[in-house]
Amino acid sequence: MHRSRILLILLVVLMTTLPVTSARADTPPGWSSVFIPLVTSNNLVQPVARVNVPYFNNDASTNFSKAAIFWFGTVSSSNNYADVRFGYDSTKLWVHLTAFDRYLWYDPTPSANTLTEWDGATLYINTTGNAGSQLSASAYRFDASVHWFEERIKFQAANKGSASGWTPAAISFATDSGYRGSFNDAENNDGWTVSFSIPFTSLGLSGAPTDGSLWAVALQMHDRDSLAGPPNADTPWPAGLNTTQPRTWAQMRFGLPSTGALNGTPGGTTIIRRATQNDASVPDSGIGGTTSFLCTGDDWDTWGNTTVGSDNKAFGKQPDFNIQSQSDSSDWHCFSKYYVTFPLTSVPAGKQILSARLVLYQSGRSGPEESPPDPSLIQVFTVSPNWQETSITWNNAPGPIENVSQTLVTSPINLKDIPWPKQPHYWDVSSAVRAAYTSGQPLSLALYEADDQYHSGKYFTSSDTGDWNIAGRPRLEITWGNP
Repeated sequence: MHRSRILLILLVVLMTTLPVTSARADTPPGWSSVFIPLVTSNNLVQPVARVNVPYFNNDASTNFSKAAIFWFGTVSSSNNYADVRFGYDSTKLWVHLTAFDRYLWYDPTPSANTLTEWDGATLYINTTGNAGSQLSASAYRFDASVHWFEERIKFQAANKGSASGWTPAAISFATDSGYRGSFNDAENNDGWTVSFSIPFTSLGLSGAPTDGSLWAVALQMHDRDSLAGPPNADTPWPAGLNTTQPRTWAQMRFGLPSTGALNGTPGGTTIIRRATQNDASVPDSGIGGTTSFLCTGDDWDTWGNTTVGSDNKAFGKQPDFNIQSQSDSSDWHCFSKYYVTFPLTSVPAGKQILSARLVLYQSGRSGPEESPPDPSLIQVFTVSPNWQETSITWNNAPGPIENVSQTLVTSPINLKDIPWPKQPHYWDVSSAVRAAYTSGQPLSLALYEADDQYHSGKYFTSSDTGDWNIAGRPRLEITWGNP
């Protein structure tokens, strides 16, 4: 047999025998690293998106700023972006979507079949996980359109899955919506919100799922920009979504996982940070409003694609960055995220990662000096390392893969009196480092928050701070031992 044909057969056999998911044997209880073997353009393995949903003892919908936050979409005149918050309590799952949308359109007299043709969203849930090439009775679909003053019940509909597709169903659930601007005109608006409250009893459960339960979840954002024209194409989450194949959906894990630190005898500690200002290692960048852009301008067709601040210096070359969000979409141009990548090549080969933490130094904050903003629960997400420090933008930045850690960041009144490198804050990223190290990838992270108040921004020192402030640069501290 020809040699190339033999190699092809061997490759096919190998691909068909690979498991669809795998978990490391040393993954600590309460945390799992589940991967789908999809190879990206630079041969990096891309894991399936997963949102770890926090549990609240009180009403989940009242914990806006403590919810797990994910995001998808892009900002432009004809494309929408959304922040999505997740939480649950003893009786229900709560999902809240805040959309940046320039033109707001709704149908005052909708039918269940036309809800998805107007501004709004669809939430998909499969209680048996993200597997299967067709729907079953464990799959649910909830449609919700925005509206003005009419009775809310007309703007929502439920469907249940079956082998033949989606079927309308009488399922008890609640939605709500809000907006910033005016409806059904060509005015320059700022967006809308839709929230879902899904009782667990409506999904066939007697109460909340047990901690660690894995369901499948997906979202579609619907958009219309004129009355005469057809609706715009839906914006899906996750990318590659097929609404009738749960295997293409994201994972939703109930409860926050453990930190991922392991017991063991330390063999050494590796500290990774940029050594000099001209060093190319540890690339990082703020995106969005940032401290240099100063929340100015709301040009829908340039803001999401800009790479520079108001000083014409690239976001990735600024000495500091801002992390900020809020509940009011009218200030969307002030929202800010942070991206950073740590190469792990300096960690000795063949080791076991016992623990790791991300260290950032807070150098400033929003709001007046005498009145610091409320604390912010800043969350850490794993992301693809396929981004560049000088060209990353709000629109091309990789989306979140998994929320892996969170820390409550306060703002001391006397922050200006604290000597440099100012106020340190820490995030446990042990499991994320372990997964990246095992797969031979760099650790790439994004940081964002789910705040609801105005002026919530927290400013931190970046890798590009001057060499006088090396101690204040973002760093990763890794403790390792022998397997």
